[in-house]
Amino acid sequence: MEVRNNYINGQWQASVSGATREVINPSNGEVIALVTDSVAEDSKQAIAAAKAAFYQSGAWRRMAGPKRADLLLRIADAIAARADELAVMDTLDNGKPLREARCDVDDAAACFRYYAGLITKPQGGVYEVSDGFGPMHAYSMHEPVGVCALITPWNYPLLMAAWKLAPALAAGNAVVFKPSEVTPLSAVALFEIFHQVGLPAGTANLVLGSGPAAGQELAASHDVDMITFTGSTRTGQTIAAAAVGNLKKVGLELGGKSPNVIFADADLEGAVEWAMIGVFFNQGEVCSAGSRILIEESIKDRFVARLAERARAMSIGPGMKDPDMGAIVSAAQLEKVLGHIERAKQQGATLVCGGVRHTEGECAKGYFVQPTIFDNCTRDMDIVREEVFGPVVAIQTFTSEAEAIAMANDTPYGLAGGVFTTDGARALRVVKEIRAGVTWINCYNPTFNEAPWGGYKMSGYGRDLGVNGLLEYQQVKQVNINLQPGPVGWYQH
Repeated sequence: MEVRNNYINGQWQASVSGATREVINPSNGEVIALVTDSVAEDSKQAIAAAKAAFYQSGAWRRMAGPKRADLLLRIADAIAARADELAVMDTLDNGKPLREARCDVDDAAACFRYYAGLITKPQGGVYEVSDGFGPMHAYSMHEPVGVCALITPWNYPLLMAAWKLAPALAAGNAVVFKPSEVTPLSAVALFEIFHQVGLPAGTANLVLGSGPAAGQELAASHDVDMITFTGSTRTGQTIAAAAVGNLKKVGLELGGKSPNVIFADADLEGAVEWAMIGVFFNQGEVCSAGSRILIEESIKDRFVARLAERARAMSIGPGMKDPDMGAIVSAAQLEKVLGHIERAKQQGATLVCGGVRHTEGECAKGYFVQPTIFDNCTRDMDIVREEVFGPVVAIQTFTSEAEAIAMANDTPYGLAGGVFTTDGARALRVVKEIRAGVTWINCYNPTFNEAPWGGYKMSGYGRDLGVNGLLEYQQVKQVNINLQPGPVGWYQH
């Protein structure tokens, strides 16, 4: 089986360790690929290549914005040309249904197109200043940060790569990219595209391997000017601590335990459908998942009965069969999800449906969990406090708007939240009070390249996507020009 390798300084190369790692199809537990398994020395080589490309060669950062945009558009076109292949790759690697992977590929191409357009738009500005030192012309300009290390999770392999790589490259940075070691295949394909379109050597570097072995060096290195990470809060804290050494710029999009608040006047069928999208989409492996449903007490029984009916009817199977829900990404994650389920039972939550590993038919060897609903949950339960990252939802009730807001904010996280009501004023009041970076009204989980994405509190800081996503990878420089050179007579003696 051919080994996929790192891409450093424009060349494909194996890890200096010579080690490889198996890539597993979570739908059946079979090995589908081998990739090189990097160590710190590989990361150091990639960092050195990026540093030389940015500070010595400077070919990419000095390239005019429209020319960088043209290359980003060529990347987008190449992603679209390989759309079917890339979707199958992520489905086999991650376990998600094929239709969801196809949407991810389309969104990834659109992300590169968005930043190709954005980088050609006006940035910075001229500002009026006092004439105490004589006539001055003053303005600000945006510049790339420098060497940027980008680390992405396994739940959206290609899409998360685009979220970080597109703005980082658009801004003119040199990058070292480390995808999750669990789902590396589409990242390799994306760097094949980078090579094909002719990015200058060292501008984009790929390191395949685990966080402790390859990622830690990216966070700690004094030659890295910025690190951005999407993943668990615990890992984010480790990265932030390691980054203190040279006070590099840090962006973190971390965990969530997001509330989905449903009032009695909401459209019941619509709320049920969106709640399912909120917690069962991508097998619940979504940082913004609406994994806490807070529902007005008077409609709780009807809502839970209908949600359970719909959940029991969901098809489960290999992603290539395009079921309603695919496999959990790995055996390790499967055990974590099942562990959360068992603790919820032990702590007194009422299991409404699911709650077990799904092993019927062709799912016998895969990592499948039935969609799971727990009712009668209380704030002290782990199922309410901790991120599961699987198809598991906790139901709680409220009786007033004030109580709903208090419950929504009763979490250390602050990534996302939803509100369902036909009362427009109430919807706006509640959304304003929810302490989260991404919110929805009468829907849940739609994401747009044009809109900033990120969280409050323990869900991290910084933003992906939108104009804010580009600003993350830029520094702002002030420039002041004396329009009348010569002595100004400041010193009288």
